[in-house]
Amino acid sequence: MRMFKTLLSLPKTVWLIGLISLVNDSASEMLYPLMPLYLASVLMAGPKAIGIIEGIAEATSSLFKLISGVIVDKTKNTKIWIVFGYALAGFGRPLIAFASSWFGVLLIRFADRLGKGLRSSPRDALLAESVPSNQRGITYGLHRSMDNAGAVIGPLLAAYLLAINVPLKDIFLWAVIPGAITVGLALCLKEPPDKSLTPPAKFSWTLEGMPVQFKRYIFAVGLFALSNSSDMFLLLRARELGVPQEQIPLLWAGISLITTVFGTPLSALSDRFSRKYFIAIAWAAYALIYTGMSYSGLTIGWLCVLFVFYGLFKAATEGVEKAFVADLAPQGLTGTAFGWFNLCSGIMLLPASLIFGWLYESFSPTAAFLFSGACSTLAVILLVLWVFKPQEPVLINKKT
Repeated sequence: MRMFKTLLSLPKTVWLIGLISLVNDSASEMLYPLMPLYLASVLMAGPKAIGIIEGIAEATSSLFKLISGVIVDKTKNTKIWIVFGYALAGFGRPLIAFASSWFGVLLIRFADRLGKGLRSSPRDALLAESVPSNQRGITYGLHRSMDNAGAVIGPLLAAYLLAINVPLKDIFLWAVIPGAITVGLALCLKEPPDKSLTPPAKFSWTLEGMPVQFKRYIFAVGLFALSNSSDMFLLLRARELGVPQEQIPLLWAGISLITTVFGTPLSALSDRFSRKYFIAIAWAAYALIYTGMSYSGLTIGWLCVLFVFYGLFKAATEGVEKAFVADLAPQGLTGTAFGWFNLCSGIMLLPASLIFGWLYESFSPTAAFLFSGACSTLAVILLVLWVFKPQEPVLINKKT
C-alpha cells in the first residue's frame, strides 16, 4: 500500500518519461525478436554477423551516452537531447525494411543506437533531478517497468502480425507509427524548474571528482558487461532448441512481462534496504542462468524456467543499478556519472557480442554461454570483495 501511495505522489515528469519509454519500446521490441529471424532467413547472415551488428551498435550507443551526459551537466538542457534521440531512433528503425544486406542493417542499427546514446543519460539525469534521494529506487523501477511494458506489447504485436502472415519487411514499416507518437510525447517534457540554481559544471570527460567507490563500481560494471552479450543470442538459442518461429516474440514478451511486474516493487525495496544486496544477488543469478543455458541437453521446459529467472534478474537490476549510480554521483555531475555508467555497461557489449558470436559459431553454444557465466562470476566476486568493501580511513602521520 505504501508503494502505491509513493507511486501516485511521483511528479508528472516521471510518469511522462515512463509513457515515452513504453511507446518507444513497443516499436523497438516489436522488431527486436524478429531481427535474428530476418537476418538469418532473409539476408542469410549468421551468428558472427549478429555479433558484429549488435556489438558496434551498442558500443556506439555507449560512447554517446557519455558525451550527452557531460554536455547535459554543462548546459543543464536535457529536453533537446531526449527529443532528438527518440526522433533519430523512431524514424530510423523502419528503414530496415529496405536493407538488402546485413551491412545495411548495421548502418540502421547504428543510427538507432546513436539515438539511444543521445537520449539515455539526459533522461536518467532528468529523472534523478525530479525526485528526492529516497524515491530514486521506485522512480527508476517505475521507468524500467513501463519500458518493459512496451517490450511486452511490441512482441505481442509482432506475433499477431506473423500469425496473420504479414511479411517481415512490412512489420518493420509499421514501427514508424509509435516512433512518431514517441517524439510527440517527448516534446511535452519540461526542464526541472530549479535547474538554474545549480552552477554549470566544467566540461570533463574523466572520472575526476567521482568517489572511489563509484570508480570501482564502474570497473565491476564493465567486467560484468563483458558477459552480457546481445539478448538476440538467447532468442537464437531458443529457436535452435526447438521453439517455433512464431513463438519467439511471445517468449521475449514473457521475459518483458516478468520484468514489468516485478521491476517496480523490487526497485522500491532498494529504497528501504541496501541496493548492494540486490545487485550482487542478481549478478550471481545471471551467472547461474547463463551456465544453465550452456547445457547441450536443455529441454524447452527448462529453457522457459531459465527465461523466467532472466526476467527476474532484469527486474532486480535495471532500476536499482541506476538508483545506485544516482546515490554515488556528486552534486552537479549526475549526467557525467550516468554517462560513465552507461558507457562502461554498453561499450563492453562490442567485445562481448563479438566473442560470444565467435564462440557460438566456431565452437558451440555451450562454449559461448560458459564464457559469459565465468565472466559474470568474476564480476560478482569483484563486486563483493572490492567494490562494497568498507573504505578504510586515511591515517595522516603528523611530525612532532
